[in-house]
Amino acid sequence: KEDDFVDNLFIANTHDYILCFSNRGRVYWLKVYEVPQGTRISRGKPIVNLLPLEAGEQINAILPVSQFADDQFVFFATSDGTVKKTPLSDFANPRAKGIIAINLDEGDFLIGVALTDGKHDVMMFSDEGKAVRFDENDVRSMGRVTRGVRGMNLAKGGKVIALLVAENEQQSVLTATENGYGKRTPITEYTRHGRGTQGMIAIQTSGRNGKVVAATLVDQDDEIMLIGTNGVLIRTRVKEIREMSRATQGVTLINLDDGDKLAGLSRIAEPEEVSE
Repeated sequence: KEDDFVDNLFIANTHDYILCFSNRGRVYWLKVYEVPQGTRISRGKPIVNLLPLEAGEQINAILPVSQFADDQFVFFATSDGTVKKTPLSDFANPRAKGIIAINLDEGDFLIGVALTDGKHDVMMFSDEGKAVRFDENDVRSMGRVTRGVRGMNLAKGGKVIALLVAENEQQSVLTATENGYGKRTPITEYTRHGRGTQGMIAIQTSGRNGKVVAATLVDQDDEIMLIGTNGVLIRTRVKEIREMSRATQGVTLINLDDGDKLAGLSRIAEPEEVSE
């Protein structure tokens, strides 16, 4: 569709699994061969038609998995600041109707999932412009039907909006606010803090900026898509966005009409060129 774009692109074998995690903390399994095969220009099929989702449930993250290795983990983050790490092998037995991946308190929901190997830092970002970075090993491994531990301490009314894994110190963190402002900051400016703290300033929130709606890791040559609540899509190059320190307000990323807000942004996934 004209108002749609590729958000996630990966290579998989037909018998690999795609783990689909919902905002309600459930996980569903898809075999790659269960996804209808299409052409390069076909539109595809809505994922809600492939999974037994309940009313109001939506998929917030997907993980392609070839093997359920014992030395890999699924790392979860919720809107209220809870984190949990569960062995990937705990998800090796598919259930047709899905299962609980993380127990959530009422009003809390799953905002991000990442596949980790115990060797990197994780980062959490709040809508109030704060970020916390800590060693993923500060979170002990837990079973599926648990609530996890405190990952980020939030101010009253604050919410976590992004979970990132710091695997490449050459990358930048791109932050964006609801009024269309943002910036990119070297990931090295985000130093480790203890798990469960409020963390550090990621971007200044103000009347001009509004709340933070997105944070993602980018490379210099990437492109991103900015999405307005009124349906406006803007594609831009990362290198055209000024690199700035953490404690700044940022620059204009997108010009919004009155009443419009920035809903989010996404790094655009592009297929790698395959040499003949």
